[in-house]
Amino acid sequence: MKKFLFACALVSALLAAGFTGAQQNSKTPQPSAKSQAATSTSSTESDEGEKRFELQCGRCHVPPESLSPREARAVVRQMRVRANLTAEDERLILKYLAP
Repeated sequence: MKKFLFACALVSALLAAGFTGAQQNSKTPQPSAKSQAATSTSSTESDEGEKRFELQCGRCHVPPESLSPREARAVVRQMRVRANLTAEDERLILKYLAP
């Protein structure tokens, strides 16, 4: 039960941060320096993940400034069902959010 409440609180906090960021920025922020320093293969996957994020998630959310891989997995796992993400979408979006 505690894990469920934590996941709900995390999703709520990210949603609130996303809405605040969407109000402040009319455009989607550029990828972080970490994702720009990735290898070409990883960069290609990150670019594809960014496209899928914008298509699937960008209607409601802006990408967070920083997110640990653990947090990213928890959020994407929660949103996968709600947004009808495929396993490939999930993998690429995770690669973009937490390279």
